Amino acid sequence: MFAEVLLPEENDGAMPRMSLLEHLEELRARILKALYGFLAILALCVAASDRLFEIVMAPGYDAMNRTGIAGAGFIAVGVMEKFQIIWVKTPLVASIFLASPWVLWQAWAFVSPGLYPREKRWAIPFMLAIASLFLLGGCFGYFVAFRYGVTFLLGIGKGTHVLPLISIEDYFDRLVDILLGIGIAFELPIVMVFLTLIRVASPSFLLRHSNYAILGIVIVAAVVTPTQDAFNLVLFAAPMCALFFLGVLLSYVVERKRNRQWPFRRRAS
Repeated sequence: MFAEVLLPEENDGAMPRMSLLEHLEELRARILKALYGFLAILALCVAASDRLFEIVMAPGYDAMNRTGIAGAGFIAVGVMEKFQIIWVKTPLVASIFLASPWVLWQAWAFVSPGLYPREKRWAIPFMLAIASLFLLGGCFGYFVAFRYGVTFLLGIGKGTHVLPLISIEDYFDRLVDILLGIGIAFELPIVMVFLTLIRVASPSFLLRHSNYAILGIVIVAAVVTPTQDAFNLVLFAAPMCALFFLGVLLSYVVERKRNRQWPFRRRAS
């Protein structure tokens, strides 16, 4: 795809030829290596499950300390709830995040022999940007968005003498939803650059329709936000709007570079 979209037809050197069985054997080897690495990290995460669970619960305890409600805490409702959250879900989610660089590397090792050198120069920054933005979104969700959202929710009706006793399963599921939702939302600049590369959108088009984009961002933020107040809505929407205009800037850079390299391919404005 990148060869058709980004480059004129060229031959940057002979690529290695492999039969179908050799491709399948290479794919099997890469899948097994990715799986072995994931299982090794999962075993380490299970061994450190208590420490990982403390990290998971830190925003919740911080929110309870901020509200200052005496007696508030977390509870395990079912017999199996502590086992499922502490020994299964927490290590599994942590190992998915920690093993993602190794899995991506195995995927890259399988795909890269079939790419031209110039395609590799585009693919490597894309992969690094995707991983970096996802982790950045997860950090923003953990340290900022979820922490302030839970603080607001626990502070509702503080004077009504209702004691918050929160199930650890409900807390964990909401935390994972927030981290994944914001992590995916932070991929917006990558999507915009990709649309520019395949000529579906252009920087001018994105700017002309920025009002619709901001409206969509606010709607998405309203869905992802764990609370319904304006403060937390802005807390989610502001970084996403900044990422949208970052995507416009990157799309402009890509468009200029492409037109400078191949002026005969410029489209009529």
